[in-house]
Amino acid sequence: MRMNLRITLLMLSLFTYACSNSQSTSTKSNLSAVEFQKKMQELPNAPVIDVRTPDEFSNGHLQNAVNININSESFNQEVNKLDKNKPVFVYCLSGHRSARAAKIMRETGFKEVYELSGGMMKWRAAELPETKDASTSAPEMSSSQFNELLKTDKLVLVDVYADWCAPCKRMAPSIDEIKNEMASKVIVIRVNADQNKSLVKELNVTALPTLMLYKNKKVIWTNAGFLTKEEIVSHFTN
Repeated sequence: MRMNLRITLLMLSLFTYACSNSQSTSTKSNLSAVEFQKKMQELPNAPVIDVRTPDEFSNGHLQNAVNININSESFNQEVNKLDKNKPVFVYCLSGHRSARAAKIMRETGFKEVYELSGGMMKWRAAELPETKDASTSAPEMSSSQFNELLKTDKLVLVDVYADWCAPCKRMAPSIDEIKNEMASKVIVIRVNADQNKSLVKELNVTALPTLMLYKNKKVIWTNAGFLTKEEIVSHFTN
């Protein structure tokens, strides 16, 4: 009798685990650009939240998206106005800020939060549509203008960055020192990812910061992520 009871309890526990495990993995919340677009089409009434800065938002965003800056003091207050029992989409430029926003939202009771993996950079790389506010902004650097800057006998260090990017800010002083101290050997080009979306896409940059080293108009080294000045300079002699 006891043996039968133990077997029954064991089977019930295994069944419960299988069901709970199936439910936890059945809903994918971190989606690729194509998956994100498809899911938005499946849930047309779900709010789409852009957690970037207002300037970033005005320079290009997803259709029908609402801008709620993750770094704003009113972020929690604004997102808490949404129905926590209904699906919601969140995204940023590269995915880091939207991951933080999604974590906050889940911790405060949101049941179904979908994140755009890789953010707008991956969205643009997939050539998916975006809209832009009707406002004036600085002209983008064209690919022909960029290629003109590569016509030199010197090395060309391209720094693709964004004003909001913490690693970019940490690396900026090193980039400035290289520009000033090694001007006879290296030309430094800084490309703001938010203001030069088309060029960033052409360069196939999908993470920030990204460094690209050119010699005779050809890329000889590239790196995504923070590096010290010494680590950067070490590639100038290779």
